Amino acid sequence: MDLDAVRTFVTAADAGQFQEAAAQLSITQQAVSKRIAALERDLEVRLFTRTARGARLTVDGQAFLPHARELLRVADRADASVRPGRRALRVDVVNRRIAPAVLLQEFYRSYPMCSLDVVTLAAGVDAAVAELVAGAIDATFHAVPDEEWDGIESIRVIDEPHELLVGPRHPFAARASVTPRDLAGHRIRMPGLSTATEWGVYYEELAAAFALTIDPGGPIFGNEALLAEIAGSPDVATLVGAGSWYMWPDAYDLRRIPILDPAPVYPMSLLWRRTNPHPALAQLRAFAADRYTAPAPDVWLPSWVRRPAATPARSRPR
Repeated sequence: MDLDAVRTFVTAADAGQFQEAAAQLSITQQAVSKRIAALERDLEVRLFTRTARGARLTVDGQAFLPHARELLRVADRADASVRPGRRALRVDVVNRRIAPAVLLQEFYRSYPMCSLDVVTLAAGVDAAVAELVAGAIDATFHAVPDEEWDGIESIRVIDEPHELLVGPRHPFAARASVTPRDLAGHRIRMPGLSTATEWGVYYEELAAAFALTIDPGGPIFGNEALLAEIAGSPDVATLVGAGSWYMWPDAYDLRRIPILDPAPVYPMSLLWRRTNPHPALAQLRAFAADRYTAPAPDVWLPSWVRRPAATPARSRPR
């Protein structure tokens, strides 16, 4: 069905005159008549009766009018769902518990009128870049190896230090901090960790650098099950990002212990397609860049990530 003809029909029905409808649509009265005639042929009914006072809806025209309005509403919604600047900005945060999700929530608090569609692809950087290229998402957060993808740009926006998460009976439970070398010989549980992703490669290099024992095996029952396991164990721990969200019952008495000297840092960049015109994307890029502070010289970064130049400290915390 020709939506221009449907829109002309609705405008004429509301105006009551073809001449007035033509003025509202910025077309000629003859064009209005042709569109209405074409719609009537398509539907095989008369929609208007011409009178001395204008155009009056027939019984069929009255029956068709509410459906015509709904057709136009659906068309407008369909257009807004994909048109940059009208549709929501689609951002992949990988996981809703981790630092990119926190940053995106801070962005939304600063720009509450921005429409956001938050997604979790839970995929490595190459798969996420493919989604950017396809236009399925507008932006994503990932650790970026020292390489480039055609048409993709990125900026470093998060350097997240690690914390050790332990239960009350763990040997480090009373410590104010630990070093990576302290963790050698201790079991670190990370079920489902895969080297097929950049975070899997990161943890593999971290383990090799400090002789850590990272256990990725066993079935994956989810974060809640892992937290319960840590709470009841005298030797199981896991690594979490300092900016990541985790909640557990008070009875678990879990402790988050900073890892220092050096502090392992997981670097994340915001990636987007260079030709993406969505206006909210520029706001997000500026917001994220403004909150970034380059890591101190004494942190540990994986060898495949470029160390950024130092930047001045920000006046507000990240």
